[in-house]
Amino acid sequence: MSKAPVHEQWQNRWIFILAATGSAVGLGNIWKFPYITGENGGGAFVLVYLLCVAGLGIPIMLAEVLLGARGRLSPVNSMRSAVAESKVSKAWVSIGWMGVLAGLMILCFYSVIAGWALDYVALTAIGTFNGATAVDAKNIFENMLASPGTLIFWHTVFMLMTMGVLLAGVTKGLGMVARVLMPILFVVMLIMLGYAMVTGEFMQAVSFMFSFNFSALTSKSILIALGHAFFTLSLGMGAIMAYGAYMHKDGKLGQTVLTIGFLDTLIALVAGLCIFPIVFAQGASPSSGPGLLFQSLPIAFGAMPGGLIFGTLFFVLVVIAAWSSAVSLIEPGVAWLIETKKFTRKQACLVLGMAVWAVGVLCALSFNVLGDFTPIWLFGKNIFDFLDFATSQLMLPIGGLLMALFVGWKLARPALAHEVGNLQTPAMKMWLFALRYISPVMVSIVLVVGLYNALLS
Repeated sequence: MSKAPVHEQWQNRWIFILAATGSAVGLGNIWKFPYITGENGGGAFVLVYLLCVAGLGIPIMLAEVLLGARGRLSPVNSMRSAVAESKVSKAWVSIGWMGVLAGLMILCFYSVIAGWALDYVALTAIGTFNGATAVDAKNIFENMLASPGTLIFWHTVFMLMTMGVLLAGVTKGLGMVARVLMPILFVVMLIMLGYAMVTGEFMQAVSFMFSFNFSALTSKSILIALGHAFFTLSLGMGAIMAYGAYMHKDGKLGQTVLTIGFLDTLIALVAGLCIFPIVFAQGASPSSGPGLLFQSLPIAFGAMPGGLIFGTLFFVLVVIAAWSSAVSLIEPGVAWLIETKKFTRKQACLVLGMAVWAVGVLCALSFNVLGDFTPIWLFGKNIFDFLDFATSQLMLPIGGLLMALFVGWKLARPALAHEVGNLQTPAMKMWLFALRYISPVMVSIVLVVGLYNALLS
């Protein structure tokens, strides 16, 4: 039943947990979760979000890790192996292809946004936001977006950082994310949390995030929580499946996935407790939307004691979170080229890295010189918006839905039992029930609502 590993493996279970947490923790935790919490009323939204993670995210994440651990290969070839073993239609292999392609497409525009954070590390460090007004912060952000050279430069720097990790391999490169970057991220978050407790309105932030004002909760809020619960764990893009392929066979899948889900959620909550005290202390609105990170917070740091140091540290935190996610987006494609096309890791990284960088340049130009390039074959969107739409609204939900259905209904029961143990235990029965009935319904809602909103916008 066991398959010999083709690639290097994680040194131990905790390295995998930290690496997978690094994949899951990204801009969605540090940037998106705080502002959608602010827009949707705080504590009641957090509670609904946690329920969605338990009912949607954790079951599908376990399915994805299981497929990787079973196949010991890239998502495409792991799915090929699982399909052959289960004697079902080869069409199910599309789950692997969709994940690999989605990861590469996401990195094309994700690296541009990560480049914004790199730029803000530099801007904050030189005191650009000291005494800045709301108008100043808005102008700085808009001037950055309007500058092709600035966006392409920082996009290039971020891609070089990402490629540097990948070139070093699983143990030295991806393992470094787990051994070094994730502990640094945790330490920086704790420092920022202490700063927020001392200089900000910390108790007001705690009350805002954890008081259950259900009157502020709307049906739209529930749908937003559902969508974010799916996307925050990096599901459907092949990254978690690829990382699962590098696990040792003695890894306890259920406990491992629960730990990853817990750490990912904890970091999102702590990020909110870092950000909201500072926002409240300066009288800013917690529902500032996407501008919370790049406009409201820089003003707050510019007006607070020690803001130069801690503002810079905060944006370093954002960069680390983005970096740890980015390496996992391209790794599935790298693994496939190594296995199938007999590329060396260096060749695979350079080929895919250059391709992603080139498309990323077009994404950067979508904010300025190509902003009006919205041909009908891109559904009337510019390149940046199209890649965002195609991945987040189509490919990832469809991939997650198919993965739940495949593992829940099609994967050979002996293979399933071999990876997770006795399927008759209460925990396994609950997981299979969620995977078969609850998660597919929830992902279908994410898919339909996302498409409906996208078509209206």
